[in-house]
Amino acid sequence: MSSCVPVPQRTWKAGTAPGIFPSVAHGIALFRRPLGFLNNLSAHGDLVEIRLGPMRAWVACHPELVHEMLRDTRTFDKGGPLYERLRALMGDGVVTCPHHDHRRQRRLLQPAFRPSRVAEQTDAMGEEAESVCGAWRAGERVDVSAAMMTLTTGAVSRVLFSDSLDAARTAEVRGCLAAVVRGLFVRTVVPVDALFRVPTPANRRYRDAVRRLHALVDTAVAERRAGEERDDLLGTLLAAADDGEQAVTGREVHDQLVSLLLTGSESPSLCLSSTFSLLARHPEAERRLHEEVDTVLAGRTRPTAEDLPRLVHTRAVIHETLRHSPPGWLFTRSTTREVEFGGRRLPRGATVLYSPYLLHHAPTSFPDPERFLPERWLPGEDAGVPHGAMIPFSAGSRKCLGDAFAMAQTTVALATIARRWRLRHPPGPVAVVRPAVTLGPRTLPMICEPRAHGLADTPAATGSRPRRAATTPGAQQSGKG
Repeated sequence: MSSCVPVPQRTWKAGTAPGIFPSVAHGIALFRRPLGFLNNLSAHGDLVEIRLGPMRAWVACHPELVHEMLRDTRTFDKGGPLYERLRALMGDGVVTCPHHDHRRQRRLLQPAFRPSRVAEQTDAMGEEAESVCGAWRAGERVDVSAAMMTLTTGAVSRVLFSDSLDAARTAEVRGCLAAVVRGLFVRTVVPVDALFRVPTPANRRYRDAVRRLHALVDTAVAERRAGEERDDLLGTLLAAADDGEQAVTGREVHDQLVSLLLTGSESPSLCLSSTFSLLARHPEAERRLHEEVDTVLAGRTRPTAEDLPRLVHTRAVIHETLRHSPPGWLFTRSTTREVEFGGRRLPRGATVLYSPYLLHHAPTSFPDPERFLPERWLPGEDAGVPHGAMIPFSAGSRKCLGDAFAMAQTTVALATIARRWRLRHPPGPVAVVRPAVTLGPRTLPMICEPRAHGLADTPAATGSRPRRAATTPGAQQSGKG
């Protein structure tokens, strides 16, 4: 006879969010005050029903419930309003493809994310950061959000296309991505298609940006097919498309590039922007960062791959930013069958939402959750964090394919810029960040102050480095795979 004591099954509490508005239902509350609306849902249950337009949806509020969903990708497939909109934009690449095709796509791209490949890209990450901050001047006011988008778009463009995108086309990509991200969120929380067929200026800007982004990618692919082979991700995808056994179509090549370009530039840039904004308001965390960077780099302008394990506090700053202000703050799934979940029986095709922001700001998991405390993530300090409470890169088999690269990229960029500059908010209140399809400051004016050691005034710091002509396909981005 077994001596094991059976573990009682957890009893979940299901509830309904109050305050349903006619026609638009909870979509108006989610649009006007999304973070406050989400944080209040836990008081109504572990699984809470809301309404998005005429559609019923459920929000999973408990980390164990979220992990149950993310582990069962066959039942909880990528779907719902968010992924319906993303599929219209990105097709069926690794970020948005259904469960049955995900393993094949992930295996195709996985070699590019090996630790050795990420290490090979460290120098290129630092070059991009130096190129951006090397043009700054003491006392200058810069838009840090735009600068970080320049940094990450440049890095992703090098990885995907080598030098196929010149400076003008790279800048056009950035403009398209900004317009697309602004339009996606409202299309997700108010999923009423008729509203977005009206030819308003905002709707026209969104459609024009989507068309131009696809055209830019198609042009890059056509030029590569007519030119020489390159050792980048586009080259890898085209080689697979030419191999009949890989079952990679020209459409998939396009979809993967659009998916990785969008996710690989947007999320890391917002993380870095939020980091600099938070550091400017938390001088002790900034001081410890500067001390570590100065010690580890020992006079060098940017870190190497060997330096990354020693940048302990720098990584903790990034990790705490991902907790406090996760760029990916709201996601949806769709049930593929009728299922018992969270105390409710959900029908096939039900939309289930989960929010890393909600989980990361739960006081039961993170005491004083609104405070920015990088020391939460120092060795030995994170032992009390409940399993599943911290999911900036999702979890399960569809965890972000490029999470290791994203952490390396943001750590290198933060260390490189912090070695030269201290960024300060201008006088006056700091603008409140309003979430779109991602979370982070869209415009962040800050004032550049050279660090005391004067590195910002040296020729090496003020000159821009030339870009290398080609890169390996190893550096990827932080798209949710």
